[in-house]
Amino acid sequence: MRTTQLLRRLGQSLWLDNITRGLLNDGTLKRYINDLSVTGLTSNPTIFDHAIKTSSAYDGAIRAASAKGESGEDLFFDIALKDITRAADLFRPIYDRTNGVDGWVSLEVSPLLAHDTASMLAEARDLFARAHCPNLLIKIPGTKEGLPAIEEAIFSGIPVNVTLLFSREQYRAAAEAYMRGIERRIEAGLNPKVGSVASLFVSRWDVAVAGKVPPTLANQLGLAIARQTYEAYLELLGSARWQRAFNEGAFPQRLLFASTGTKDPHASDTLYIQNLAAPLTVNTMPEATLKDFADHGQIGRKIDVDGGHDHALLLRFAKMGVNVDARATQLQDEGANSFVKSWNELLGVISSKTAALKQAA
Repeated sequence: MRTTQLLRRLGQSLWLDNITRGLLNDGTLKRYINDLSVTGLTSNPTIFDHAIKTSSAYDGAIRAASAKGESGEDLFFDIALKDITRAADLFRPIYDRTNGVDGWVSLEVSPLLAHDTASMLAEARDLFARAHCPNLLIKIPGTKEGLPAIEEAIFSGIPVNVTLLFSREQYRAAAEAYMRGIERRIEAGLNPKVGSVASLFVSRWDVAVAGKVPPTLANQLGLAIARQTYEAYLELLGSARWQRAFNEGAFPQRLLFASTGTKDPHASDTLYIQNLAAPLTVNTMPEATLKDFADHGQIGRKIDVDGGHDHALLLRFAKMGVNVDARATQLQDEGANSFVKSWNELLGVISSKTAALKQAA
């Protein structure tokens, strides 16, 4: 039995952190679903930028959209929605079989809107309406401005993947926004079953402190924060407030471990997979990491929520000048800026391809 299947049996969902038209066209994504127990998919501007930049598979779609007068963001979302909805169709049997617990795909609002609440919400509503598929999560960043957009989106019945979370406290803020939206639906007499995940970025912590801490602490900070956040997640699931919502028919907002590709060439290539096995969570992994884990990954015991150990470990990092709360804010800002950079590069690639295709016509 493959380790991917064992992880699935433990109760964790494996999602692919990638989408390309090639994966869809050549049956690779279908094979990952059938053979590697992949039950969902996430995307982001960097993924689409790389996919369109390095492939001619999108040329026909760019040409057709351009002929309709589309350009820039409108043209991109036309292309992206076609890929995302095709992927959603592949995962729809899983979504139906699990009654909406699993089988989701994700599409992000424009990163340019990360600090504009009203525009984020408007775009979330527009993208979800245009997709016409129930198993689509709209990615909204867990920024200060994103939190009220998350609450309103959930209240409106729009499933949300909260992205760019880097700490327990940022996770708690996102979970609070989700719960407010759900509680408002209950008070309004609406169905509280609205899907959501909260995405905690893991490996970027270890990149941030690489070379700044002793070798004995290398690649431990991201895992410590992930375990600390998982403990907070379990506390929320067990709280009277959340259980009242569950009793009304609400779903748990699942914790998702993101950025789980190993960046350190000296560390295990499945470090963040085999050490973050936990029921009722999601691990979304890059394609290379998925293949590595299927080939030679191992699963130890599920996450140990020994808060004392992680507290002591985080104190050691604090003594070396790592302020988790301040650094989490910095990482969130840097992540948002990185997506903006990829977004602008993506629009530039689409613009140049459009021009080249028109000239070649």
